[in-house]
Amino acid sequence: MREGEKKYDIIVVGAGISGVTIAERCANVLKKKVLVIEKRDHVGGNCYDYFNEAGVLVPKYGPHFFHTNFSDIWEYVSQFTNWHPYEHRVLSKVGESLVPIPVNIETVNKVFDINISSEHEMVEWLERNVEKIENPKNSEESALGRVGKILYEKMFKNYTKKQWDLWPHELDASVMDRIPVRTNFDDRYFTDKYQGMPSKGYTKLFERMLANPNIDVRLGSDYFEIEKDIQGYDKLFFTGKVDDFLKEKISARLQYRSLNLKYKTLDTEYFQERAQINYPNENEYTRITEPKHATGQINKKTTIIMEYPTWDDEPYYPVPTPRNQELYDKFFQEAQKLEEKGIYFVGRLANYKYFNMDQAFKNALDLFYKINF
Repeated sequence: MREGEKKYDIIVVGAGISGVTIAERCANVLKKKVLVIEKRDHVGGNCYDYFNEAGVLVPKYGPHFFHTNFSDIWEYVSQFTNWHPYEHRVLSKVGESLVPIPVNIETVNKVFDINISSEHEMVEWLERNVEKIENPKNSEESALGRVGKILYEKMFKNYTKKQWDLWPHELDASVMDRIPVRTNFDDRYFTDKYQGMPSKGYTKLFERMLANPNIDVRLGSDYFEIEKDIQGYDKLFFTGKVDDFLKEKISARLQYRSLNLKYKTLDTEYFQERAQINYPNENEYTRITEPKHATGQINKKTTIIMEYPTWDDEPYYPVPTPRNQELYDKFFQEAQKLEEKGIYFVGRLANYKYFNMDQAFKNALDLFYKINF
């Protein structure tokens, strides 16, 4: 800090899940003075939500559905919010039909016009139709080994190309590994023990996490424009793009995929039958989401969100290709060297890893306790 300014023990760059979690723990557990620096004009990162002109609670950067099997993460987040019970269900437009994702008995029955009725029959169908690939090297092999060629081509191949601007065979197997396959009629996208939506939205959750007089939040501030003025801290936690922080060490850049979101508010209570419908084939957009299904709001109007993947705009997703992983390994080695100076990298962009929301909370908490206890 400049001479005469307040001294902070902890500097946190970024007010998304990772940054807010670190700030909350440092202030409430360690009783440290914390400064959170956020480039945007709001807290919450990509989870930020707000009420639009029609009074509908909408996510500015696309929908987020909280789910976890970690009881400690559920208990931690529940300190700052009550929950609206919600289990996410997804449909996919295949031809003229809407079929459930994840692939389950109903999906196969609708796509192939057959009548599987038991888990045993479904297991047998999968054994006959999937390709025997023990160690898939990419997402195409992962999909062929889990759902077979026809479902892969009808539901996942083109969707993946639109989402990533890469064909599945160009992506790490982990992308398609995330898609569950069921041998029963369970059409829930997630089967985690704990599922729900914050009753007053994600923004209120993060505001409560930051509601400690030891935490100051400086919005609309770019860390790289003010970093020379920031001195005297004990630790700094960086949650932005790792290649931004280390660009003087390594000039090459990592890839990040983004979304162009188109919002429409309609004079109808609901537009579609589920919160999410995927469009893998004909349309330019990948999916349409309708937040009201998840939030439980009562409103005569509804808002839908059409998602168009893009390379421009805010970074959303690290791109899991061999080239990017090899390059990130070099950034990781440089990042490790900075820990002895009290500088740590945490979060999806800083760790260049796709985290679910609960994983992002856990990743930040694990780092906090590793350093301090």
